[in-house]
Amino acid sequence: MSKPFSDHDKRKQISVRGLAGVENVAELKVAFNRHLHFTLVKDRNVANKRDYYFALANTVRDHLVGRWIRTQQYYYEKDPKRVYYISLEFYMGRTLQNTMVNLALENACDEAIYQLGLDMEELEDMEEDAGLGNGGLGRLAACFLDSMASLGLAAYGYGIRYEFGIFNQKIVNGWQVEEADDWLRYGNPWEKARPEYMRAVKFYGRTEHTPDGVKWVDTQVVLALPYDTPIPGYRNNIVNTMRLWSAKAPCDFNLKDFNVGGYIQAVLDRNLCENISRVLYPNDNFFEGKELRLKQEYFVVAATLQDVVRRFKASKFGSREVVRTDFAELPNKVAIQLNDTHPAMAIPELMRVLVDEEKLGWDKAWDVCVRTCAYTNHTVLPEALERWPIDLFHHLLPRHLEIIFEINHRFMEYVASKFPGDHDRMRRMSLIEEGGCKKVNMAHLCIVGSHAVNGVARIHSEILIATLFKDFYELDPHKFQNKTNGITPRRWLVMCNPGLAEVIAEKIGEEFIRDLDQLKRLLKFINDDAFIRDIAKVKQENKLKFAVHLEEHYKVKINPQSMFDFQVKRIHEYKRQLLNCLHMITYYNRIKKEPNKHWTPRTIMVGGKAAPGYHTAKMIIRLITAIGEVVNHDPVVGDRLKVIFLENYRVTLAEKAIPSADLSEQISTAGTEASGTGNMKFMLNGALTIGTMDGANVEMAEEAGEENLFIFGMRVEDVDAMDAGKGYHASEYYNRIPELKQAMDQIAGGFFSPKQPDLFKELVDLLMHHDRFKVFADYEAYIKCQDKVNQLYKNPKEWTKMVIHNIAGCGKFSSDRTIAQYAREIWGMEPSLEKIPAPDEKLK
Repeated sequence: MSKPFSDHDKRKQISVRGLAGVENVAELKVAFNRHLHFTLVKDRNVANKRDYYFALANTVRDHLVGRWIRTQQYYYEKDPKRVYYISLEFYMGRTLQNTMVNLALENACDEAIYQLGLDMEELEDMEEDAGLGNGGLGRLAACFLDSMASLGLAAYGYGIRYEFGIFNQKIVNGWQVEEADDWLRYGNPWEKARPEYMRAVKFYGRTEHTPDGVKWVDTQVVLALPYDTPIPGYRNNIVNTMRLWSAKAPCDFNLKDFNVGGYIQAVLDRNLCENISRVLYPNDNFFEGKELRLKQEYFVVAATLQDVVRRFKASKFGSREVVRTDFAELPNKVAIQLNDTHPAMAIPELMRVLVDEEKLGWDKAWDVCVRTCAYTNHTVLPEALERWPIDLFHHLLPRHLEIIFEINHRFMEYVASKFPGDHDRMRRMSLIEEGGCKKVNMAHLCIVGSHAVNGVARIHSEILIATLFKDFYELDPHKFQNKTNGITPRRWLVMCNPGLAEVIAEKIGEEFIRDLDQLKRLLKFINDDAFIRDIAKVKQENKLKFAVHLEEHYKVKINPQSMFDFQVKRIHEYKRQLLNCLHMITYYNRIKKEPNKHWTPRTIMVGGKAAPGYHTAKMIIRLITAIGEVVNHDPVVGDRLKVIFLENYRVTLAEKAIPSADLSEQISTAGTEASGTGNMKFMLNGALTIGTMDGANVEMAEEAGEENLFIFGMRVEDVDAMDAGKGYHASEYYNRIPELKQAMDQIAGGFFSPKQPDLFKELVDLLMHHDRFKVFADYEAYIKCQDKVNQLYKNPKEWTKMVIHNIAGCGKFSSDRTIAQYAREIWGMEPSLEKIPAPDEKLK
């Protein structure tokens, strides 16, 4: 906080931010100075802001440690069922403020830092984002970890400790340029290396079939070194673990086949196997079939399953003694959730461990495997589905390929028994896709090897069973479920929007932080003028704060009375940033045509990264920056329209931007966005949504009332009817709608790129001739809907009442609700809101 709170503000803030007791503050100051001195080896004469951040982080971490140890001890004694959430991505963002919120330390730390003459916000800004994810899938995993801890589940997040996370995005001359994200450069105070739990992971080699069973021999070994990060629940004294694996070469790497003079080269070559955890693949909703990526997928799974088996076998806390050997018990003690198909190798790996190492019969092992694993699907886009070439598999993981063939052989026999003579169905359902190059279909592997398969929003789950997984649904309808995504209200309301959290708490208390359904009690105050004023005032304060941020970073003067209109998400054709561009241009043209009319002022902000190899997405960014160059410097338009591309959109920028938003753009072609979670964050933070009936937008409209969202455009049925009927023909819309034609002609004619008139000819060609996502088909409805948005914005009171309807309808979209459903309906676990004793209390 840049300035200390007045006494009134402090009283207001005490509940949500925790008490700042005198002893508490004094103790924090002592610990801070102790860490500065003993951990960082600095004094106040030479310490810089980063040192102060590390001193504070270590001070806060001290408050986690006792609870962390106590929680793990508690799990060993209670021996609950454990859930392993395996994901190639955990998009965590920053940890400091979230930890202070969940431990109720925020006020005390603020006060201590203020008394030390430092600025809390400046220190918080020294923390690097843990950018170990691309977008929605990775951030969902992070929200889920928060909810699993807050619901008292014995849960572990397992993934890879990438040395380089998602790239930093720079905009240079209007183009995206990627920079490596060296997030560990200064060290990470939140992680603890655990070399004593190092695991060996094998690659390559060959199989030998012996009387004793199958042996996988002549392999190359890579060591997996675990790093643990504490995951605190919300004020319940529970601290779970996220364990991320880092690849290490064994000491004898390449020295076994030591040849004279090869020693130096052998040591240098250690880098090759340590490359496994070097970098996150920066693709969202796109499959790139690279050997290194398959290595990453197997690496995380093989290391994790060794942990799973070790913990299953071990008995009480601190004991390595083997007690449990009956693997029939595994599904009663272990649930494994696969976050998309990326960790699909868990299925053949678990079979390998059970059959080859633990010597179970195939049928027994398969029953255990299916009852333990469950699979979440995140997309229906064909280019995103993982299909690994069999040759690559045979080379890298020969035993697993044999196991997959056996799984498929038995599965095909089962299908044949249910649908005799239906060879086409067998071909469609096989785990092995025939064709030029045979491939393993990882989604099919996941469905066959899991007892539950879920989509991430109701409409997405319906599309899955009607199209992509129709055959599997007909075979095993009981497997298929829906689990609509959610977001954690701790990070996405209490932490990022304390002003709004306080206004809500003043009306309904603070139980909503644990039970977001309580928000519907706000409907009682829908006509309370003081409450309406308070909600509007918080939004205005958040807009002013973000406007300052924008003016510092973009040197554009922002009109804080303008409507803040955001589309922030990965740049992808299906998300239709191009439709947004067409609205920007149309609105610009209208203002230019009638400059004296009373236009609703807008600041349109688009943010998001394009995958480095996705040329079209990079061109979309260039178009947005080009539109901004023209619009923002046109004196006729003035401050009535600004277009800004937000550089390097990431978790930390989302936390600043979302509380300031008036309008949230969720405009994917119906049937393409599995769920979306940014949509929920905007809704919870008092923005209104303009969107299609896609993903979770459908359920948001249901919860808040469709009349309280700006819904437009084709529904899934309309898209299907178009595809089945005369098809989509862009030229029909272009020729029929003058404003659309004008906008397209300006893009094509170089109006936005006078120095390179044909800069955007590929984008124009795409939109006119091969647009899979039917941008023009929704253009007219979108523009009309935007006119409705402008009209309502002119009536602040009615706008704010609609905002309150939206906030009140957010309860369903807490990740606590999502996780409670996973626990009860998939994992066979019961969530609990009870606190466990603090470290200084006796365990019951």
